[in-house]
Order: sequence, then C-alpha cells, then structure tokens
Amino acid sequence: MDFTANNLKTNRSVPPFTIIPVLTYENVAQVIEWLCQAFGFTERLRIGSHRAQLLVGDGAVILSQGRTGTSESSDVVSHSLLMRVEDIDSHYQRALQYGARILQPPTDYPYGERQYNAIDLGGHHWTFSQSIADVDPQKWGATVSRPEKLVPDMER
Repeated sequence: MDFTANNLKTNRSVPPFTIIPVLTYENVAQVIEWLCQAFGFTERLRIGSHRAQLLVGDGAVILSQGRTGTSESSDVVSHSLLMRVEDIDSHYQRALQYGARILQPPTDYPYGERQYNAIDLGGHHWTFSQSIADVDPQKWGATVSRPEKLVPDMER
C-alpha cells in the first residue's frame, strides 16, 4: 500500500495530506481564533459551529466540537487521527484481518469522502478516508474562509 499524498485523489473538501490530527474542543469558534493568533494557523474552512480545518506550514489540523475532560471518562475523546488512503475497502479488510475494533464500516459522505472509523490496540480513534469525488465545500454547507487555501501552493 502506498500512502503518499501524491497518489491520493484531490478533494477540495479535505486538506491534501496523508495524516491529519483531529482535536476536540468544547468551543470550536473560540479555539479557531486562539490557534490562529497564538500559533499562526490559518483558517481553511468552517463547518457550522462544530468543525473547522486549519492550515499551518505544510500541514493541517481539524478541530471538532465534543466533550473534553479526563481520559478516564469512557465517552470522552480528546483527539483522533484522520488518515487518507487510496483504497478504503482494501484498507478496511486489512484492519479487520488484524483485529482492529471497527466503530463504523466504510460509508460514503456528501463531501466526497468514503470513510470508516476504528480503534487501535492503544484505544486511539482513527478515521480512514478515501476521496471519491472533488467536492466544493460550499456545496455541502461549509463556509470557505480563504478560497485560495483550499488547494495549498504545493499542489498548484
């Protein structure tokens, strides 16, 4: 399996990187402003008030609204990882073969991604995602903050 970003289909609805951290916050809007001011991130797009994508250098982070707190709480997830893959169904079968705990099987989404969710041996949450279409984020309701940042300079 080749996981280089160069082999992945382009989709304007997702940052063009192989691994994207997803951080959970109780107030996404407040954190967007703070991360941009304090750490130099640039807002890429915002999905309602519950999700956003930020860019920094040659990387990205996704912010997601959710419960935060101690890791002892079973329903609290403070972070997860999104990994883009070329062939989601083969990846899913491989994960099953090696005993990954599947939370959701591969599913197609209107933002042009086919994804499944799993938990690894250490209890970390993963979303595996294959771009199946190049979808303008505004078509499914995202607010594009900087249209020129939908495709970073490295991809132009």
